[in-house]
Amino acid sequence: MNQDEMKRAVAIAAVEMILPKLERQSIIGVGTGSTANFFIDALAKHRDEFAGAVASSEATAARLRQHDIEVYDLNSVSQLEFYIDGADEFDNGFNLIKGGGAALTREKIVAAVAKKFICIVDETKKVDVLGRFPLPIEVIPMARSYVGRQLAALEGQPAYREGVVTDNGNIIIDLHDVEILDPKVFERHLNNIVGVVTNGLFANRGADVILMGTPQGVQTLKRD
Repeated sequence: MNQDEMKRAVAIAAVEMILPKLERQSIIGVGTGSTANFFIDALAKHRDEFAGAVASSEATAARLRQHDIEVYDLNSVSQLEFYIDGADEFDNGFNLIKGGGAALTREKIVAAVAKKFICIVDETKKVDVLGRFPLPIEVIPMARSYVGRQLAALEGQPAYREGVVTDNGNIIIDLHDVEILDPKVFERHLNNIVGVVTNGLFANRGADVILMGTPQGVQTLKRD
């Protein structure tokens, strides 16, 4: 299987995993990106079996609506059974880097509400130590220079992502060339920098299940 075929396979596997546990009133959280899009397309065949979804981005909301899946505002939802999303990297501790599509803040909010976070990825996203993929950090625009200086004091190279504005009206700074040896501590440290909205480390709320596509098929990885 090529990469798109692996993405499609894990998307279908995620649908098959959650369907037996969905009820007509169930609402699920849906992430952003190419793998999440495959999930939405597979989920659409079963849209009459659940109430609808909360989207982590405007792009995801639009794709859900194209499939006639009702999109709910998270403020009107008290609980999500599942959150399904991809990742840019993951490690053996089920810690993730997300935010390549600049939707990290809304993704993190939706993931926090969900009872179970199912991450769907292909095997190219697996690493021993997070940081090969540049770590996205969402920043209030007026704090761009200040946050950049704070990040420059850390090991790694911060770079402003030109031309990108998040759905929240903020900017993205990507932190390159950093080895993240303690993701939970590093996530909290970055979030304590004034002007940072949040960063793309999903460690303090990592994945519960990882469905990993390989040329041989889908592997299911679960926390011990």
